[in-house]
Formats: sequence, C-alpha cells, structure tokens
Amino acid sequence: MAARRRPRRNGVCRMTGDGTRSVRAGLPDPVAYEPTLPGPVFAAHFHLPGEATGPYTYGRDTNPTWTHLERALAELESPDESAEAIVFASGMAAISAVLLSQVSAGDTVVLPDDGYQALALVRAQLEAYGIEVRTAPTAGEAQLAHLDGAKLLWIETPSNPGLDVCDVRRLADAAHEVGALVAVDNTLATPLGQRPLDLGADFAVASGTKGLTGHGDLLLGYVVCRDPDLAARVRTWRKVVGAIPGPMEAWLAHRSLATLHLRAERQAANALALAEALAGRDEVKGLRYPGLPSDPSYRLASAQMQRFGCVVSFDLPDRAFAERFLEALRLVDDATSFGSVRSTAERRGRWGGDAVGEGFIRFSVGAEDAPDLIADVQRALDTAGAAG
Repeated sequence: MAARRRPRRNGVCRMTGDGTRSVRAGLPDPVAYEPTLPGPVFAAHFHLPGEATGPYTYGRDTNPTWTHLERALAELESPDESAEAIVFASGMAAISAVLLSQVSAGDTVVLPDDGYQALALVRAQLEAYGIEVRTAPTAGEAQLAHLDGAKLLWIETPSNPGLDVCDVRRLADAAHEVGALVAVDNTLATPLGQRPLDLGADFAVASGTKGLTGHGDLLLGYVVCRDPDLAARVRTWRKVVGAIPGPMEAWLAHRSLATLHLRAERQAANALALAEALAGRDEVKGLRYPGLPSDPSYRLASAQMQRFGCVVSFDLPDRAFAERFLEALRLVDDATSFGSVRSTAERRGRWGGDAVGEGFIRFSVGAEDAPDLIADVQRALDTAGAAG
C-alpha cells in the first residue's frame, strides 16, 4: 500500500505505512554528529537552577529516554490524532494505573472473566477498596449486560489465553452512553494489529514485555489516551506509586520498535501456517487463532484488526500428552509469556486461574522458518502420541 505524507510531528514527516512509522516513531529531529536514537539517560536528578520550569527535574517524574519512547508509542497507537503515552515498569503497572487512577470507592468496574489471569488479583484489590466488580466473558459482547451504572469497562481482545474477540466499537459506544470510560488491553494484538483508540476506547493499555518489543528480555508497560485530563491522572498515579521503567529498558524498547512491523508480519504469517497445520491433526481439539477462516472470531477480527497476532491455542488429550508434546519440541521453548521472535509454548493450566483444560496449550509463534517450525510441532505430536 502506498504511503501518504502526514503533517510533521515531533520533527518527523508522518507517513501512513506501518513500516515507516515503526522505524521512525518517536525519533528526535536530526542533529549533526549525534545518534539517530540517543542513548539512555541515567539520571536521578538534573541541573535545576532557579525555578523548576524545565521538562526534566527529577528521575521519578520525567526522563528524556521515556519521552522518546512515549512519543513513539503515541504515534503507533494513534497515528492520525494527537495522543499521550505514559510508560511503566510492567504491563501490570500500566493496568493498575488506569484502574486505580480513574475509579474510587463506590464505583463499578466491568472486567472480562476470561482475561489475563492476574486480573483476578486486580479484582480482589478493587473490591478491597470498596469498588464493585462485575465480570462477563469476552465473546458475544457479554459485558454489555453489565454496564448499567459502571464507571469503567475493561476489554481484552483477543482474550488471553482463549483468543475470543469482541466488538470494541459496539462495547465502547454502549459504555459511553452510560457514562463509563473504556480501556482496551491491546497486548496480544499490538498497535500494528489493532488500534483501540480508533475503535472508540478511551485508553489503549498493553504490556510492552511481549510482542511490542519481541525479544523476551525486558519488562515494560504503557498507557495511551487522547484526553489530556485522563492522561494526567494516569501520570500522577505513576509518580505517586513510583512504577517507572528504567532508562535502559525504555531505550531497548524503543530500539526494538524499529523491527515491529517485520516481526508482526512474520509471526502472524507463521501463526496462520501453524494453525492450518494443526487443524489437520486428530489429537488437536479446540483450536483457536483469530486469523484462521474457520475460527469463530474470524469475521469480527477481520473487521477490526489489521493483523491477528502470534498466539495459537489448542487442547491436547490430557496433561500427560501435553507435557510429552512440550518435552519433545526442539525449536520451541517451554516458557510463559508470548510475542518473542523465538517460539514458546506452555501448558497453561500449570499456573491455575485460567478456565482451561489440563491439556490446554498456549503457543506463541516466533519468527523461525515456518516449514521448520511446523515440522518440529508435527514430530512432537507424533512422539507424544506414540509414547502414550
């Protein structure tokens, strides 16, 4: 698709192509004899003569390395409208910041009951603060039935680990009609797969630990929103609790963005190829991948997503079969999390907290050559079956 020029923002000529935005997002205006992406700034405090009117005063408040990354994330999540991003030490820090900065005792929050397992911990904390929490499944926009009187709706689509998809626009419109804010966990999709703010959400929230940075070597989270007042409340929460990222992590994350489009394309293509191969296996049940035409979420996902992510989920006959399968893999690490350029898989039931069977596998597809990866998976399934 041909890229069109956009107005300059932060000194960068705006383009619509995902690759161009990924490579250029958040870079400062070029300065002779200085690097394209300045290195991380390690500073607890800054020179501060006179009144504190400059942009950088103390390391818990602001840091030049964060500034570049935050501009980049805002450009990726909201390329056509001005937005503000706030980076955090982890995805959970970002999730907590949105929820706890926007609601208080007596308010009502609607959460998915099939989302990221740590949401159960969030629910317990919200309820301890006197906040009512209602839950419903992601599929079928089931959360619509629980919006009356709500202050905030939390959406996770595709859901983790079940990969159900809901209509963000429909839910956001309904929530706004009753005066509720809307936050979307965009971790699995990444901003190159889905842009929640364009679909009506007030907040796009994500763990940068996963597909966004894609190398499995740092923890990071972020929040992006277009309303300056909402952003200010989130930023104040970060300052109060001190949930700040290290400058090295922020710099590594920004560096990794330059290959986001390449990784997203390759991993989504590999995930679809793997899903198609798994669809022909008798021992594989409950196969889910939003980009697979036979998937229950395919039609809706195609309408609101540009790419379908790197996660494939499926059920194997039982726990023992699943563990033999994981042990037999050679190109795939048995590890939690997802989004890395190296494929990983895990038996999700080992953690507890997810409504999945003992043989449920969450498979994060990497950037290996698809034929090699599929051959490894096919061999591992054969090995697991033969040993049963």
